Order: sequence, then C-alpha cells, then structure tokens
Amino acid sequence: MDEFALDFLTAADEPAQVQKEEDGRDEKDGRDENQQSEPGTPEAKPGLRSRVLRRGILGAANMQDKLLEKFLSEVIPVDGGQMHDPDASDDDYMPAYAERPGFTVTTMSNNFRRFNARIGVIFKFQARVIRLLSWRHPSQTLSLLGVYTFVCLDPYLLCALPPVAVLLGVLIPSFIARHPAAPSPAAPSSYSPRGPPLAPARTVKPVKELSRDFFRNMGDLQNSMEDFSVLHDRIVSLVVPRTNFSDEAVSSAAFVLLCAAAAAMSIAAHLLPWRQLLLAAGWAVIWSSHPSAARLLRRAAPPGYVGAQGARARSLLASWVGRDIILDSAPEAREVEIFELQRLSPSGSGEWEPWLFSPSPYDPLSAARIAGSRPSGSRFFEDVLPPDGWEWSGKKWALDLWSREWVEERIITGVEVETEGERWVYDIHNEHEVTAGVVEYPPGSPPPGGRRPPGGLSWEEGEEGTGRRGEWRRRRWVRLVRRKKVGVVG
Repeated sequence: MDEFALDFLTAADEPAQVQKEEDGRDEKDGRDENQQSEPGTPEAKPGLRSRVLRRGILGAANMQDKLLEKFLSEVIPVDGGQMHDPDASDDDYMPAYAERPGFTVTTMSNNFRRFNARIGVIFKFQARVIRLLSWRHPSQTLSLLGVYTFVCLDPYLLCALPPVAVLLGVLIPSFIARHPAAPSPAAPSSYSPRGPPLAPARTVKPVKELSRDFFRNMGDLQNSMEDFSVLHDRIVSLVVPRTNFSDEAVSSAAFVLLCAAAAAMSIAAHLLPWRQLLLAAGWAVIWSSHPSAARLLRRAAPPGYVGAQGARARSLLASWVGRDIILDSAPEAREVEIFELQRLSPSGSGEWEPWLFSPSPYDPLSAARIAGSRPSGSRFFEDVLPPDGWEWSGKKWALDLWSREWVEERIITGVEVETEGERWVYDIHNEHEVTAGVVEYPPGSPPPGGRRPPGGLSWEEGEEGTGRRGEWRRRRWVRLVRRKKVGVVG
C-alpha cells in the first residue's frame, strides 16, 4: 500500500524548484536511513510515510493553487499582467518594475514559502532586542546603556558603530566557529587560535519546508502582521481625525501649533543641549522597562491616574480650541456675470430681437467676432447654471448699472454706452472703418457738437459724417454664488 501511494502521489505536478530541493533532501534522508536500517525494518517505515505525506501535501497544494489561479484569472481584470490604479500617474510606475511578472497564485505561493524559510533571522534579531531591553541579562543591558552614553556624548562614534558591529557580531563568531576551543578540563579558560581550521564555516541556510522552524516562522509572521495592523489602526485613529480637517477647529489648532513649533525650532534649535536630552531620554526609556522601575511607577501612579490626567489635558486643549480658534462660518462667496445679447432685426424695422445669454460680451473686437463665429450661451435665464463646485447664493439676477466700468475694465472699443436707462452697450457701425473709442450719452441729451443723426443713433466722437448702431447690443447681469458643500473624502 505504501509503494502504491508513493507512485500515485509522485505523479502529481509539483513546483519545479521546490520539488527538486525536496527530492534532494528525501534522497539524502533515504540514504541516511538505509545506512542505519534495512528497508523492511520497522524503523524505515516512518521515514517513508513522512515522505509520502509531505509529497501528498505539496501535490494537493499545487492543484489548489492552479484552480485558484484559474478562477482569479477569470475574475480579476489584468492589464498585461499588471494591476494599475487609474488614479495614479505614470510617474508612480518605475521602469525597473515594468518587466516584473504579474500576480499569479503559483508565484505568490512559491515566493511566500521562500520568504518564510528565510525570515527567521529577522525574528531572532527582534527577540534578542526585546530580551536586551527587558533586563533579562542586566550586564548586557548596562553594556547597551554604556555604548549609548558614549554615542550621545560623542556623536562621531556613530561612524565607528557599523564596523565594530560587523567585527563583534559576524567576523569574530565566525572565526571562533572555525577554530573552536579544545576541550581541556584542566584549563577551561584557555583558548588558542593556532593551527588549521577544525570545523566547517558557518553558513546561513533557509529552514526546511514543513519543519518545526518553518511553522514557527509562519506563526511569528502571522503575529507580526497582526501587530502591524493594530499599530496602523491605532495611529490612524489618533492622527488622521485630528489632521484631515474633519473637525476644522482641532485641525486648525494643530496647524497653528505646528507652525509655531517650526518657527521656534528654526530659531532656537541650536541652543538646545541635544546630547544631554537624548542621553536622558534614552536612559529613561530603557530604565522604565526595568522590573523594579515598573513597580515603582505603579506604586507612584495609582490605577486610573494616567487616564485622568489625559482626560484633563484633552479638556484643556478642547477649551483652548473652542475659545481661541475662530473659523469662518459663512462659505466663500463670489460674483458671477452673464451678458444678455440682442440682435437688430434684419427686417429694417429697427427692433431688437432677444438672442441669448452669453458668458462673453461679444464685442466688435472679440476673438469670436473676428473669427466670424456666432456667440454661445443659453437661450433663457433659467438655463444659466452656476460654475462647477458652486451654487446660487442670490435669489435672482441683478442688472449691472455701472456699464461704463465693465467696458473700460475689458478695454472694449467701438461701442456706444448708455449711462442711464437700460444700460445697453451698442456696437458702432461705420461703413468706412471702426475706430477705437467709447461714446457715452444720456438719453435725451444731444451728442457732442450738437448734432444727432436721424433715428436717435449716435456716432463715434471725432468721426466726421453720420454713424449708426451695429447689429448687436449687450448688457451685464450679475449674481452671487457660494462654494458648494461636498461630502467627506474617504
């Protein structure tokens, strides 16, 4: 039965690189076991069954990976093997990553297994740092404090730390591993590095898959992801609501405090004793984790004391924000304009026909008139919409009675301006040419020189002969708009 199961399971497809490494390990283990016991002995059967079980697990995992990959390829939209964010710019994608493979379950599974087999050194370093800071070995923690003290008093020693760390942490242990001390009961403290190497060199190898260390790394990785998620959520809950202007008063207070701190530090940063401050802060942090110091702190601060002081500080900050931070309650408001255009009736009756409401005055020297284009706009007042991101503040449009001002601001020439009445601004028509200038006259008053052409039409000042109005007239309407309130951005 074991031989049949072995032949069946080894026929399954396995990842090439992982299978080669696993086959090499199994052959080596098989040779070692065969040297120790015969194939038919009871000692050889557990090794055979373990190999069968291991290959069966890998084959089943590979079949699941293929099925899941096929499913994801049908569900997830993939553009050339790369998942792109439509809101991201082209600068976010570096050319070095253009040739990297897209997401596949097989590649993800292989990379995760390789990563998990090699990440143990990170967790070992993390455990040693925690053990060092938790005072499990006081001599080691005091040595760390001594090194930290020297670095704080003389920051140039930071340049010597990397080579010293390599010497003490890598080279010397590697040398001692190749030249181990001889077992000498008479003189256990004596050590002589003379002679040829007595032991093989130390190497860093990934742990075997499905081994105890492999699953230990998976557990550490799982817990590290949980720690990161908790830390990330806690930072987001503490920082983001106070800096994203969801509460404008609190965010404005943070803005004011940070501006004041930046201004103060730019002036007085060189006056602070940074070495002494860093030295005191480092000693305080490391000594606070000492068991005796922790007990003293618990006795000095009764339960709930820290929470009460934090609540008091938050209340003081809230009272200061409510008293001194003043926000603009009214939204931003602006004035928008629209020009009512009318055209002279082509029938010769002298009547003006309503044309449309345009954002441009369509004056004689405008780009649209020179290009021979028709004005653009809305036919009725009700069709005029506010700009994007704004809404109407005023109830209705108001006629601009200062027609001369907006004409002069735009440096419009070749027009006739009414300063009273309906405030129309007419085109000046001249059969010879249209010269620069603006003509003003109040209704009922004679034009300059005491002459008025027939029909009540004016002529341009300084122009000889009789003039008449052009085919277009316009007047300006204004209305207030305010910024539209938008929803919270997620």
